Order: sequence, then structure tokens, then C-alpha cells
Amino acid sequence: MKVPFLDLKAQYETIKDEIAASIQQVLDKTAFAGGPFVQKFEGEFAAFCGTKFCEGVGNGTDALWMALLAHGVGPGDEVITVPDTFIATAEAISFCGAKPVFVDVEEQTYNMNPSLLEAAITPKTKAIIPVHLFGQMADMDPIMEIARKRKLFVIEDASQAHGAEYKGRFAGSIGDAGCFSFYPGKNLGAYGEAGAVVTNDEEMDKKIRMLRDHGQAKKYHHTYIGWNARMDGIQGAILSVKLKQLGKWTEARRRNARVYDELLNGVHGVVPPKEAPYGKHVYHLYAIRVANRDRLISALAEKEIFCGIHYPIPVHLLDAYKSLNLGEGSFPVAEKSASEFVSLPMFPELTREQIEYVASEIKKLISQKTLA
Repeated sequence: MKVPFLDLKAQYETIKDEIAASIQQVLDKTAFAGGPFVQKFEGEFAAFCGTKFCEGVGNGTDALWMALLAHGVGPGDEVITVPDTFIATAEAISFCGAKPVFVDVEEQTYNMNPSLLEAAITPKTKAIIPVHLFGQMADMDPIMEIARKRKLFVIEDASQAHGAEYKGRFAGSIGDAGCFSFYPGKNLGAYGEAGAVVTNDEEMDKKIRMLRDHGQAKKYHHTYIGWNARMDGIQGAILSVKLKQLGKWTEARRRNARVYDELLNGVHGVVPPKEAPYGKHVYHLYAIRVANRDRLISALAEKEIFCGIHYPIPVHLLDAYKSLNLGEGSFPVAEKSASEFVSLPMFPELTREQIEYVASEIKKLISQKTLA
């Protein structure tokens, strides 16, 4: 049996007629860059997240960058985030001219450890970016309490957490802004590159709309030095179609996660993900932890089970951030988990039979000491 890590075609087959019709509408109206289809999706996604505003942008990195710029982050500032994330979180900080400052993560959720925040704050700190890793939100109440006390902005990196919840509130709706990626493999994925910022702040909404369009309030009247970070009309139309299915797809992911939980519970040497009691995990990824994970991934591939690693090197240990002079041992929880993560196949159309096969092969490999 072949089990892909991700199967975008299986999902596409269920909605292809509606997708084709939506693209044809964009072609008929020749509304390619921004325009009514993006505006329609912005309204729908803001409502989905429980925010007043949404600004569609070119990708998730643009979303983070625009949100930071709109909050005045610039040269000489520091922004606190976590090292176990995709480099885009730190890149956005760097492209503002600011410095990323890292704090370690919690052992259970792999999200920002709020108890470490205070010690990382300096007079240069301007903002905090908690990353909702793998589809589970960070513990936002203590993060927000510290941020408000210190007069810091909070920008949620919700790129993997579309529809995730924290005490009944949706990802992106708690901080000053929430940033999303709609990269094709995300829970809500475009058919190309796209992203969005959500916020309840009207001034932030206005500023991001200008920044994403070369800083112009109206054509050729440039208030800021901005960028070309607009969302394409075709992507807006596609995302509107897919957003209607997201709730159903999320529940399918959660069902699949429960099957994995059931089958991997108590398996020696396997640490399954844990859902925090405060929220709702949307399982963008189902990442287990094992020793000798490279051997496991290779052995599973021989059985036509394909896995991933998210992310093998914490950001502070990447060559791109050597200048921070943060060596191994700086953030032990993030470093240890990064060396052990294996992302198992996870998508809504995954069948129980496929999950049983994956779990069975993992158990066999461990029992045969293949990973020793």
C-alpha cells in the first residue's frame, strides 16, 4: 500500500468543478491583481477568524512582514519569537531591519514557553510573535498579559493554524494581528502563493492595505515606502471555494489524528502529539518524536510510506543566522524536539486503512530494533 505524505489531487477531485467555475469568473471579469474576488475572500476569512478586517497578500511571509511594518517595527528593534519554526518567521523580522530574539518552547506543545518571555524582554523589544506550530495555538493568555504589561505588540504566526482555537477564540483573533499562509499544502491552501493578515484594528487594516500596494492610498499617491504584496484574483476566488469546505476538512484531520493516537498510544519510543486542554488542534501536521528518526523515515519509505520533517534545524542554528552567535544548547527543548520530529502522512482524505498501515509498520520497525 502506498501512503503519500500529502495528496492535493484527492482534495482537488472533490471540488474541481466549482474551482473551474470560480477561475472562469475571474477570467471573464479580468480581475487578476487584487479586485472583487480578493475582497470577497477577505470578508469571508475575517468572519471565519472572528476579526473585523482581513488583508489578502502575496504569501505568508508577506503577511508577517506587512504586519510588522504596520506596527512600526524597524532598525534597532527586537522581536521575540521561537526557534522551532520555518525561517520565514525570522526573515520577516530581519527584513524590517529588526533583530529576532528567541525563547525556548514548551515540551508538550512545542509552542512558545510564556514563562521565559520576561527574561527575553529588553528596552529594544517591540513585538512578540508566538508561532502556532503544527496546528495548535500557543498559550495566549499569559503571552498577552505580559505583552500588555510591557506595551508590546503581539503578532500571531498562524500559518499552520487555520481554524485552530484557544478557549473558544480562533487563531489570529487574539493578538494585534494574525498572519496566515495559504501555501498549497496548508489546511486552507491556494493553488499557488497567497497569504493574509487579520486584525481588529482599523488603522492597521488601512496601513497594511497601503503597504501591500506600494504604500499608496490611491493610485500614484504614495504615503509609505511599501511593496508589491497583493493577492492574485484567481487565488482569492479559489480560496473562497475552499474556505466553505475547511470545517469539514478540519474535522477529518482531527478524526485521523484520533486514529493515530489510538494506534500509537503506549508504543515504546514514540511520542505522539498532545492536544492542549485550552484549545482545538487542527493537525496541519501530525508530528511524532522518535530517536533515530532518519532511519525510521528511510525504512518507512521502503514500505511506500512517505513522511516529512518540520523542521530539522532550529532557526538559530541555520547558517543564515550565524551572526546571532547562538550555538547548540541555547534552546534545549527546541533543539531536542527538532532532532526527533517525524511528520506522518496527514490530510483529510487519508483513510483509516492507510493510517493502520502506517502505525503497524512503525510498530514493526521499533519491535525489530530497526531503529536501534
